[in-house]
Amino acid sequence: MVDHVTVLIYALMCVVVFAVLLTTVAFLTLAERRISAFMQDRLGPNRVGPWGLLQPVADGIKFIMKEDIVPREANRLLYIVAPLMTIVPALLTFAVVPFGHDLFLPGRVINFQIANFNVGILYIFAIAAMGIFGIIIGGWASNNKYSLLGGLRSASQFISYEIAMSLAVIGVLMVYGSLRLNNIAQYQGSLWFGFLPKWGILVQPLGFIIFIVSVYAETNRVPFDLPEAEAELVGGYHTEYSSMKFAFFFMGEYANMITASALLATLYFGGWQVPYLHNIGFIFPGMGMLAMPQWLVAIIEVLSFAVKVGFFLFLFLWVRWTLPRFRFDQLTDLGWKVLIPLALLNVVITAVLIVLRVL
Repeated sequence: MVDHVTVLIYALMCVVVFAVLLTTVAFLTLAERRISAFMQDRLGPNRVGPWGLLQPVADGIKFIMKEDIVPREANRLLYIVAPLMTIVPALLTFAVVPFGHDLFLPGRVINFQIANFNVGILYIFAIAAMGIFGIIIGGWASNNKYSLLGGLRSASQFISYEIAMSLAVIGVLMVYGSLRLNNIAQYQGSLWFGFLPKWGILVQPLGFIIFIVSVYAETNRVPFDLPEAEAELVGGYHTEYSSMKFAFFFMGEYANMITASALLATLYFGGWQVPYLHNIGFIFPGMGMLAMPQWLVAIIEVLSFAVKVGFFLFLFLWVRWTLPRFRFDQLTDLGWKVLIPLALLNVVITAVLIVLRVL
């Protein structure tokens, strides 16, 4: 039976994770602008607060103060609901992501994970699939041809790359034998040949490439931002949105980037694992080598997970300001003619290697 203290701890964890997610979303907008400025030899935001760090606050105030306009011929109910259908699933998917190992306290065990479902990866795919409805419905409800085209493009893009992404994950599930993300992270703590961490990128290099390309397409990021291509669709599915409704679409994209980066870190880069961490200790005079205290190990593992997620977030921003946008026929060809066949091949190769006991 769960006691009240455990319920309070997990409720506090929910609040902390939610606050960290929203804060990260806010500062990702600043990071996007500063990194793009650096790559284009500009200064970027540097007026609001020291080094421009309060720019996200100014942007939030601007969105709140803007006039909220609803097109006359729009479907008002769906037009209002669509942004919420985008941001809410983006925040819910992080619930099953483990960001640290278990912490053993007197009388209880605290998981650094809000919900440790036995079908965690399926939960993420199911909830993430709901987010696409917000884009499609928002494009249709706006009663704007450019918005409608953006919504249709997003639907086609999602279907094309969701299949390849799911098939890429099958290889990981075959190797580690679990749908629990926490178990997958733990299994990556084992070593090959006594020294090489058994991370997903080493056992599934082809699956990693397929997964990361598919994730870029699923999050509508450049070079896959066809649903909102300004040069062709003015702004795509969110053309008619303003004020906080547009901000919800905006925040949903960055929240999806965070969850995608956390998935990449968990499935392919060991999650919260730090290789050889448990072999490190402290030497005290007269006492010899003592193991690191558990609370310190937990902090290091959480920081390790944060660094890995930060790396993939930087990769999202780097790619956006490096690669040009695909044509739509190139996008669909890549999904159906390249990634899906490669993902099926990866499943077959993984099965053969498992039978041969190589993996």
